[in-house]
Parts: sequence; C-alpha cells; structure tokens
Amino acid sequence: MKKTGKQNIRWNTMKILAVGFLSVIFLGAVLLWLPVSNEKSISFLDALFTSTSSVCVTGLVTIVPKYQFTITGKVILLILIQIGGLGVIACITAFFMLLKRKITVKERVVIQEAYNMDSLGGLVGLVRKILIGTVVVEGIGAVFYAIQFIRDYGVAKGIWYGIFHSISAFCNAGIDILGDDSLARYATDPLINIITMLLIILGGIGFTVWYDVIDNGKKIWHREIPGKWWFTRLKLHSKIAIITTGFLLIAGTVLNFALEYHNPATIGHLNTGQKLMVSAFQAVTTRTAGFSTFQQSGMYEETGFLNIILMFIGGSPGGTAGGLKTTTFVLLFLAFHTMLRGGHDIECFRRKVDEKNFHVAFVTIMLALAIYITGTTFVAVIEPDTISFQRIMYETASAMATVGLSQDLTTHLRTGSKIVLMILMYIGRVGPMTIALLFAGKVNLKEKMRTLPTEKIMIG
Repeated sequence: MKKTGKQNIRWNTMKILAVGFLSVIFLGAVLLWLPVSNEKSISFLDALFTSTSSVCVTGLVTIVPKYQFTITGKVILLILIQIGGLGVIACITAFFMLLKRKITVKERVVIQEAYNMDSLGGLVGLVRKILIGTVVVEGIGAVFYAIQFIRDYGVAKGIWYGIFHSISAFCNAGIDILGDDSLARYATDPLINIITMLLIILGGIGFTVWYDVIDNGKKIWHREIPGKWWFTRLKLHSKIAIITTGFLLIAGTVLNFALEYHNPATIGHLNTGQKLMVSAFQAVTTRTAGFSTFQQSGMYEETGFLNIILMFIGGSPGGTAGGLKTTTFVLLFLAFHTMLRGGHDIECFRRKVDEKNFHVAFVTIMLALAIYITGTTFVAVIEPDTISFQRIMYETASAMATVGLSQDLTTHLRTGSKIVLMILMYIGRVGPMTIALLFAGKVNLKEKMRTLPTEKIMIG
C-alpha cells in the first residue's frame, strides 16, 4: 500500500505541475492583454501565445516584443520567463520561504517527486541553492551583457537589456527585446556570443549537475579526494549529462560549420573564425534556447534537419532546458548497445542502470514522437501547400522541444496552427509523460499486481 500511496502522490504532483503551468499561462495572457502592457492593440490569441511561449520558455512569438509591449508588459514578460525557467514548484517554495512559512512533509514529498530525489532530506536546502545559484549566475550574466549594451543603448537601457537577456538566456527562453532579428547584429561579437552560450549551457545542464560538481570540487579543495578523481566521483547522471552535452555541442558545431560553410544566406560571407563562432552558437541555441545569430530560413534543408534532431534531444533534466533530454537518448543508445552485444543489464561507467529508467525513457520518446507527428500533421493540413513541409517540421519541433527557433513562419500561421503550437509548447514544458499519466489517473493496485501468462511473438 505504501508503494501505491507513493504512486498516487506522484500523480498529484503531476496534477499540480500541469494545472500550475496552465494557471500561470492564462494569468500571464490576461496581464499581457491589458492596455497598460501594450504600445498598440493586441488580440487575446497573440497575448495567450506570447504568455505560453514565455512560461514554457520557448521563444516563438507572433509579435515583436520590442515594439509591442510597454515597459510594464516587458517586466511581466520577464517574470513569466523566470517562473517558467525555475518551474512552478520552485517558485511556490520560494514564495513560502519568503513568507517564512514552514514547508510541511506533504509539500516536501511534492518537491521530492518534482525533482526526482531519493529522499526527503535536504530538499528545501536544494531549492534554496537553486534559487541562489540562479540569481548569482543571472546577475553575472547581466553585468557582462551590460558592458556591451550600455555602449549601444546608454546606461539605463543597457542595464535593463542586460538583466532581461541574461534571464532569458539562462532560462533557455530565447525571447529578446532588441528587435525582429534576435542577436543577428551581434553574430560576430565574441562577448555577446560567449556569455549567451555559457548562460544557455549552465541553465540547460541541470541544477543537480551543478551541485554535484561543486560538492566534488569542495572535496578536492579540502583534499578529501585526489584531484584526478573529480570526474570519477560524480554521480552517474552528472557524468552522462556532461559528456553528452559536450559531444552534442562539438558535433553540432562541426556539422553546422561544414554544411553551411559556403551558404551566403547564413555564414558563407564570414571569415573562418566567425563561421566557427556562429556555428558553435547555433549548436548551443538548438539545445532549447531560441536565440539566433543568422536567418534560420536561410539554412540548407539538410542543416535544418540536423537542427531538428538537436532540438528534439534538447538539454538535460533538472534544469531550464526542454527537449526529450540528453539522458533519455543516452539510455536508449545504451539499451541498444546492450542488446547488440547480447547483454542483459544496461550498464554505464561500471554501474547498472535501473530498468525502470529505460521503460520511462522509451515511453517518453514514443509519446513525444506521436505528439510531434500529430501536431506536424495538423499544421500541414491547416496551412497552404505553398509552405514547405520541412519548414513546418522545423516549427513544430521548435515548439515541442521548447526551443523557439523559427524559419520566419510563426507570425504567418493561421489561428488553428497557432493553437497547435501552443499545445505543443505546453506539453513540451510539462513533459509528455506528465500529460499521459495525468490522463491515465491514479494507480489501480489490482491491475498493477496482475500477472498474465507469457508468450513470444515474431519480431522483424
């Protein structure tokens, strides 16, 4: 019964997450729709789309935030991005902490399930670390951004732009208030490129990885363990997240560089060093950030398909990134490797991976693919034949993986397509498994304990 109770608590946690995000989205839409938030009139659909994109830290927009919103609207937009990046559970916990309200055991269980932790110990401390770490990193990012923005826009606006874009980058939102070309004007600016990429990577690799690395660093500093053990003593999750992130960033950079080298519409007109920097930025931003330094519609189709794959993989769990997550894909690759070598257990770094992790990873990918294919089909049916199917695939992948990169299509979509993209962004943010289990309901103990006869079927 205890196990069933835990499963039902997990179901309730998913319900809180799903309803919480939905509530913030609708509240944000109403606030962004108000005249005080706008320089010119805006439809409620566009306000709802912008709110969904902000809370789901996606970055797709049907309007240009710089020209559409007043300073009040932009502040509301920034708050929605911050809530979306940290997550509803962390924000509620932070609110209780500010009020100095005691976190009950039931609430701690919800936090435990939300962050997939093994025990109730140190949960509130973890949330506190996440909040402090977020403020520190975003603050440092804002300072570096301001160095350049103050030169371009003056002191007051430069500081404001620094704060806004630091939070947007760290939360992997990709929403900017610079105009309608994202960061294209800074494509060859090393400072803006480097600080944006670092913020995206730090936000997307996951908070648990942060503190695992920091804890090992402290042990090395205090000489509790040798320096050469800094990586071997990390948790398996951290090792997978770090190695996979590094591999995807290097592979993405090399492939974008090679495929677009001679393309005058993207990086063909730049020198070799600039091409490498822009290619690296593209590899990083496809990890669900949404900023761009060149026109996405100018890419060759093969490059677009590569970026769809990178967007779909996304960042790592426990951070601000979207996508299906690095660990999910690595787990499937490990299972594939185990099957080919005739093994039984899924192994990684001399550790056996829990079989339940594989089941969840497999179901997550199958659900995500089904939702992605369905959403893409709906948009393709709604939109005219003049729009290429590859552009539609790019747009829906960007929405589903909460990336925000667009091949100049979002603003031209019909109402039905915008609704489909909002649904994809929402599912991408709360997670396909969350939605599926929410509709599946609570665990049925009798069905869970049922055992049926085993029979083999032909495969292949």
